[in-house]
Amino acid sequence: MEIITYVREGAITHQDNLGNKGRTEAGDVQVMSAGTGIAHSEYNLETTETRIFQIWIIPNEAGSAPSWGAKPFPKGQREGFVTLASGKSGDDQSLRIRADARLVAANLKAGESAEYRLDNGRRAYLVPATGVIEVNGLRAQARDGVAVADEQVLRVTAIEDSEIVLVDLA
Repeated sequence: MEIITYVREGAITHQDNLGNKGRTEAGDVQVMSAGTGIAHSEYNLETTETRIFQIWIIPNEAGSAPSWGAKPFPKGQREGFVTLASGKSGDDQSLRIRADARLVAANLKAGESAEYRLDNGRRAYLVPATGVIEVNGLRAQARDGVAVADEQVLRVTAIEDSEIVLVDLA
């Protein structure tokens, strides 16, 4: 299983039996490939509330070695959609996953728009973590899920300041 954790608020601390340890803060991402097996713990060691989105994706093939990694993706440095985790070639600045999928995020101010292109036959699942948006004319509130099929371009417009998380998969 490919497990992508997007930290929305606060931070989480990870520790596993491979010797990996790390703290992942709001806006940042960690990925864990369960592979042939991994024992791990995730903690909220903060004095504030922590909120996360955790996405589980079936890997392309079974039997790989387990792994873990994390990377900062500062919210203030995002223009349009930024690839956070990906199994697609060419996404070299993102965390690697072993699945034909991509996790992207955007932070839009009220009135701003961003476009995301889907290749033929691909689907998307989009969630405004915060704010209110319109996706190709469909309004979505914070934490609403928008399932997308048979679209080539997603035009996302922020009605309010919004943080958007999108999963692109086959």
